Amino acid sequence: MEYKLELIVVPVADVDRAKAFYSEQCGFVCDIDDSPTQNMRIVQLTPPGSACSITIGRGLVDSEPGSLKGLQLVVTDIDAARADLTGRGVQASPVRHIENGVWVDGPGGPWNSFFFFDDPDGNSWAVQEKPAS
Repeated sequence: MEYKLELIVVPVADVDRAKAFYSEQCGFVCDIDDSPTQNMRIVQLTPPGSACSITIGRGLVDSEPGSLKGLQLVVTDIDAARADLTGRGVQASPVRHIENGVWVDGPGGPWNSFFFFDDPDGNSWAVQEKPAS
């Protein structure tokens, strides 16, 4: 039996603002933007190269906007990913790594280089570099 994670609901206050952030600033592809009822809107966005999407909208969950923490993207080049996002206007932390249990600026070893950013509502993302295959 396989279990594939394909969709994560991200709670936001302003759907249009969040859609612009994820599609224009983060470069996610907008797969769906539909309002099946007057009280529901579903916007599905997929990070480039990902098999898992996020959905934002209205009438989806009762979670408070900005309450989702720890979402993580994995990239092959942490510096290029950070440059891409900051070049699109995303406010991102410096590249950091964990050394002796403490966050230190600069890249680390395999699986130990990260940067962080929040969406306009405060949902938090980490971007981690994976070792080359």
